[in-house]
Amino acid sequence: MNSEIIKKQYELAKEQYAAIGVDTEKALEGMKNVVISMHCWQTDDVGGFETSDASLSGGGIQATGNYPGKATTIEQMRADLEKVMQLLPGKQRLSLHASYGEFGGKFVDRDAVGPEHFKGWADWARSQGTAIDFNGTFFSHPKAASGFTLSSKNEGIRQFWVEHLKRTREISAYLGEQQGSPCVLNTWIPDGSKDIPIDRNGYRSILKKSLDEGYQKEYSGKFMKDAVESKLFGIGLEAMTVGSHDFYLGYAIKNNKLICLDSGHFHPTEQVGDKISSCLQFVDEVLLHVTRPIRWDSDHVVTLNDDVQLIASEIVRNNFFDRVYTGLDFFDASINRIGAYVIGTRAAQKAFLIALLEPTQQLKELEEQERFFERLAMLEELKTKPFGAVWDYFCLINDVPAGESYIAEVNQYEKDVLSKR
Repeated sequence: MNSEIIKKQYELAKEQYAAIGVDTEKALEGMKNVVISMHCWQTDDVGGFETSDASLSGGGIQATGNYPGKATTIEQMRADLEKVMQLLPGKQRLSLHASYGEFGGKFVDRDAVGPEHFKGWADWARSQGTAIDFNGTFFSHPKAASGFTLSSKNEGIRQFWVEHLKRTREISAYLGEQQGSPCVLNTWIPDGSKDIPIDRNGYRSILKKSLDEGYQKEYSGKFMKDAVESKLFGIGLEAMTVGSHDFYLGYAIKNNKLICLDSGHFHPTEQVGDKISSCLQFVDEVLLHVTRPIRWDSDHVVTLNDDVQLIASEIVRNNFFDRVYTGLDFFDASINRIGAYVIGTRAAQKAFLIALLEPTQQLKELEEQERFFERLAMLEELKTKPFGAVWDYFCLINDVPAGESYIAEVNQYEKDVLSKR
């Protein structure tokens, strides 16, 4: 897009927003607080780089589609991530799974992973001026085939996964120290039952015991922060999920952990945005996994919809930037993976910018005065304000393609790089 046209459109938009008491310059400045942790697993359909003969899916994990050009090496993955970041305004983080270590062509089991396998990632993040968050990999492994990991009644299997949890915490602390900002470690397990279980309490008691053991060692909050992620159900685990929302919220409150709220892990009529202020009454911080569920937890590419907008609005309206960590979680193998990243991350960023362009104090005053007609009218009028002009200007001042211009760049990268894999 022509830069002069973008600037002219922005000036007109600036006047329109000023008329309702919104300072667009302040909103753009506020976007510096929006840092999104991009999920590594979109590059290669949740494959990872282990030399195990374990399935690359399972335990509630399934990427659909076979679009050509996925990353098959760490070098390809990093090149793809660098391309994505070149097309995004601002600086984003990377959310990395334990199965994406540099194992030197040797099989390293999950209970043996260590900081040495992620030194290359720490160096890469430093070279890119970004930082890394981390995730334990409790799926796609023979010792997860029964459907139970940290809640397994097989003591050998349980101890294996407890050790994996301990290792991921050590790695996270290492990454946090290397990058000078806390690495948020998310723990999600696929444990549950396909059909009706009898001993729900037994499995949950074991999970609590395993978490207590795994979290026994204290790490400085300067280096790493623990989060636990709930789920309503998983593929093949429809009857009962051990780590339910009630379980993990209680555990997080009692043990001072972050609760991870995934947009696709609740009933379709529930909104994660509505849960943020409730959880933050009782826990210090929240981790978000922003995704787009269609017919439940299908992890589609994030788009700018009402659910994502409510999440962003709740964070902005309450200035929760220092208490909420925003990450993405989708894996779509049916379209260009680079394009999926850019669409999804930009959609989340747009939601935050829209929230920053809201006259929140004015709307709050209308609400407190019970002037609900005016409140609703203002919310409706905001929908047709020239947000797009502000977004394009935001892209321009960050030296990334504005509007639909990034589509051509993604297509060119596919032609030059992805199609040759």
